[in-house]
Amino acid sequence: MMRKALPRVAALASLPLAIASTQAQAQSYEMAIATLIPENLTNNSIYPGLVHFKELVESRTDGDVAVTIFGGGQMGSEVETGSQVQAGGRALQSSILTSGAMSSFYPDYQVVTAPFLFDDWRQAWAFFDGEWFADFMSGTVEAADMRYLGTFDDGGGFVAFTNNERLIKTVEDLEGLNIRTEENPAHVATMKALGASATPLPWGELITALETGLADGQFNAPVINTTYGLDEVTDYTTLTGHVYNSASWVVSETWFQELPEEYQRVITNAAREAVTLSHGASAMLATASWQKSCELFEECYLMPTDERQRMADIARPAWKSWIVDDFGADPELVEAMLDEVASLRESLPEEAYQRYGQ
Repeated sequence: MMRKALPRVAALASLPLAIASTQAQAQSYEMAIATLIPENLTNNSIYPGLVHFKELVESRTDGDVAVTIFGGGQMGSEVETGSQVQAGGRALQSSILTSGAMSSFYPDYQVVTAPFLFDDWRQAWAFFDGEWFADFMSGTVEAADMRYLGTFDDGGGFVAFTNNERLIKTVEDLEGLNIRTEENPAHVATMKALGASATPLPWGELITALETGLADGQFNAPVINTTYGLDEVTDYTTLTGHVYNSASWVVSETWFQELPEEYQRVITNAAREAVTLSHGASAMLATASWQKSCELFEECYLMPTDERQRMADIARPAWKSWIVDDFGADPELVEAMLDEVASLRESLPEEAYQRYGQ
């Protein structure tokens, strides 16, 4: 009897493999997404958004589009993964590119480095998710064979200073401080305008620079400051939000155009939902991290609106001079972007009051 049962057991044992083989054959399209963000559902906002996107796309295409997420820099640097996407999406179809990397493929993106661009998350989300910005980012198709899907908040978007010398409460408190910045000339121009000196350094040299006194301070999103122990090498932190860090989600245009239109619609719609989910998670993490900063650093300070405006009035002209005269951006594009943000700054509060305040 045992010998007669063996073939049936073997057949049952092979059934999962047969099912897997059938599913693999059913997957007509592969969508591999690369990001430097770790594959963690609780310490960042981008990876959960991508996981949600994967679930939506695979369910809505009945598994015909298989989405794979490579987190933690598994596929290389942002520029390396962006180059693979740009090359036609044969090995890698999608990447998440923070502002510096995005600017290397689409130089016009540098206009988004304007200091004090947004007052709050609602303005930032309305801008990045709006029609003006979508039209602006459509230029990536011609410039880099990339299609823009959406913008994530990089580390929560708004940044906070940390430094070893004093608590920054006014623009005058920045006078004479040596601030480490990213290797981004826009950030250097902003620091100089505010009275500080700037030392551009890669991320890997930041801690040593603060420990040795090469730099007095730096700025990053609160979630970065707490996660990477900046409180151990600096004493004071101030949330100014003078920079809003963003991360662009792009796919290969060549690959995208090979998809049936129904799948293109699934991907673009699922991306909108994933970005919306990520926005909320980003704000939650940023808020929690700022509260944690006030526990970890010796002193913390939330800069009030009027002082932020003073700093903006000083920094903005210097940045505009750099972006137009040195970088060579189209002044009409710069003004159009600033006008769009100004319009949102005025309309969003009024819209909220008209809908919910009367």
